[in-house]
Amino acid sequence: MPSGTRDALRLRAWVNRLVREFFFARDVLEVETPMMSRAGNTDPNIASFALEFSGRTDGAPRTRWLRTSAEYPMKRLLAAGVGDCYELGRVFRDGEAGGRHNPEFTMLEWYRVGWDHLRLADETVELVQAALSLVGREASVARTTFRELYRDTLGVDPLTASVDELRAVADGIVIEPDGLSRDDWLDLLMTHRIQPRFPPNQLLVLHDYPASQCALARVVRRGDVEVAERFELYLGALELANGYHELTDAAEQRRRFERDVQVRRARGAPVPPLDEALLDSLEAGLPACAGVALGVDRLLMAMLGTPCIADVLAFDFTRA
Repeated sequence: MPSGTRDALRLRAWVNRLVREFFFARDVLEVETPMMSRAGNTDPNIASFALEFSGRTDGAPRTRWLRTSAEYPMKRLLAAGVGDCYELGRVFRDGEAGGRHNPEFTMLEWYRVGWDHLRLADETVELVQAALSLVGREASVARTTFRELYRDTLGVDPLTASVDELRAVADGIVIEPDGLSRDDWLDLLMTHRIQPRFPPNQLLVLHDYPASQCALARVVRRGDVEVAERFELYLGALELANGYHELTDAAEQRRRFERDVQVRRARGAPVPPLDEALLDSLEAGLPACAGVALGVDRLLMAMLGTPCIADVLAFDFTRA
């Protein structure tokens, strides 16, 4: 038996059509990029699937990595002059299966040349509101910075507080504290103390993250601190999207990849090859742009009011 109902599958089809009409009207090009790559994602918190190709490779590596997002090849297209583009397709992450996760899922990713993360956040809100209207739902919109959110909710400054101060605010969260980094404590406070308080019918644009959580975003100085120019979009307590004012500096990107590799080695985790094609494209010149990835399955879960990802899939991992 399928995981999701016929109505859920029909809703997915409607959302796919909405996405394509939304971007067609804005002259954003739909693209398709490879699902298998000779490079993998170095992010220490993301596990990639690897597979072996048995055919002719002409000296290229046999080991290929299933993409965890379409980000790297899409940036190569941007560097080649393709312009505004989007991809709606499957991505893969190892070790993520359960009530809200499936090892393969659908991601919508798009890039806007010349935009920053705040302008792109506004467009992301527009798309989500259009999707919610398909099921007769509306959501208010709020915007705040990472710093303001923690100050207003917990009375602590997430950009300057010590680990001890963060641990004190986290009192009552049952966890083994040994080895937790400062960012780990910030994540715990978000998931256990802050997200549960988000109003269910509110879209929250949370922006300007700690510089230590920059991922592939630019880092800039705001007053007394440096922040990463990224945003996340929440509907109630559910995170839907993650976007960046994209880093275009190839040397800095290589440094970040190499820091990831050091963390992976310290953890004894697999170390996939760096994406040299992406780094070459950044060196050649990635235009100033902003990009965002939106979890389509998460959006469908929100639209149907279900906490279970299986409810929006034809066949979840247990039935695949």
